[in-house]
Amino acid sequence: MKFKSLYSVFVIILIALFAVSCDDTLEGPGFTVQPPDDRREIGLDTLELLARTLQMDSIYAKTRYPVLGEYTDPVFGTIKSEYIGEFYFPEGTGFADDAAIDSVRVQLAYTTMMGDSLSPMGLSVYEVTESLKGVKNYSNIDPKEYADMSAPLGTQIFTGRNSTYRTETSSSGSSIRVYEINVKLPKDIGDKFLTEYKKENHGKLVDPDKFREFFPGLYFTTDFGKSTIISVSLTSLMVHYKYTDKGGSSTGQDTIRTTAMSLNITPEVTQINHIENKNDQLLYDTDYAYVKSPAGVTTEITFPFSEQGVHEKLKSQALNLADLTIPAIPETDEGSMVKLSPPTYLLLVHKDSLDGFFEKKKLTDQVTSFIGKFDTSTYSYSFGNISTMVNYYNEKHKEKPTEEFKLVYCLIPVDVTFVTNSYGQTTTTPMSIYNQIWPSAVRLDKREGNLKLDMIFSNLTN
Repeated sequence: MKFKSLYSVFVIILIALFAVSCDDTLEGPGFTVQPPDDRREIGLDTLELLARTLQMDSIYAKTRYPVLGEYTDPVFGTIKSEYIGEFYFPEGTGFADDAAIDSVRVQLAYTTMMGDSLSPMGLSVYEVTESLKGVKNYSNIDPKEYADMSAPLGTQIFTGRNSTYRTETSSSGSSIRVYEINVKLPKDIGDKFLTEYKKENHGKLVDPDKFREFFPGLYFTTDFGKSTIISVSLTSLMVHYKYTDKGGSSTGQDTIRTTAMSLNITPEVTQINHIENKNDQLLYDTDYAYVKSPAGVTTEITFPFSEQGVHEKLKSQALNLADLTIPAIPETDEGSMVKLSPPTYLLLVHKDSLDGFFEKKKLTDQVTSFIGKFDTSTYSYSFGNISTMVNYYNEKHKEKPTEEFKLVYCLIPVDVTFVTNSYGQTTTTPMSIYNQIWPSAVRLDKREGNLKLDMIFSNLTN
């Protein structure tokens, strides 16, 4: 139930109780025999919250769908994203006996993009020479430490609405375009693969671990253009070759055929986004706080319970409702063709609980963490009733009356997958929570009187 609705209900109750107490002729059964100490009173209060914008050093960036490109927003600054990854080698993969390498290419497939769809971007692909085994999956990784940067293996110009695409049918039955960026790589890579495969027991082309020792992976980055970002759905390495299909024709004659060894970056191997943001101007705004993904800025929210007397009230009254809604401000810049959109979900998480939250695949517990969804009609994030959090920490501070009672939480953009019940309906229970990798940003209103926690108390009076 929304706060305004509850407020109206309790105002009616207060008016009714006031009217009864002032009219001796209206002493109905039950009211006059109720002990005075048991009469419940309703109290309303508001806690003014504090907020500040903080730069994020990095995020846990192990992802299945890396983001590639660079984009400059007139309000939120620049985002540049690149990625580095290994290729999964399924057991049993190999070449025909008389294979001869034709060519090698790497293909990036995507369906989602943002920015100027017609502006050219430059893609460069570098060979990874250092093993990614044991590398931590954080966005501040420097791919240049693992790759041969002397020269790219291949380059390609592309646009968001690339002319190369295929059409697929989605689960809903609609047609979608899957855009493709193909980058030609040196034929020597294929020759190297084939030579290794011809060794005794196929050398290191036998299982995923040995293959990663042999070929550590590729590094993908853009070297010019600041107008487009794509979400890569699949990265494939294709070694094209020809071979003789003995007696394979319809007449039983030998036939030269062409095929390819195709290897993909999959969840079984390492793939990490490296992300850079330029958004220093957001850190010094005194009227607004900001949230930006990926690995941009976060908003730190402080609940100063002691400073505004709420801590004292909690000693004698029960907190029934603490409604938290965080207002956002729409951007008014009409000159930009494309703008970063507000993230759909924000994670409100206790600052001390943030470390390891995503790495350990934690879920919300309604004490140290909550999920708020963006409401387009009110342009705000609603976290609902967070009284469980206030009551829990108040109990912990109960025996420490001299200690300042304040709580510090952070707002993090996240992707959330919710549970689907047996009837096919999505519930409000999160099943998984990840750092949001897709670019998004929102400006929050922290001006006096706008960022607050509305509370309803009840108590027993004499």
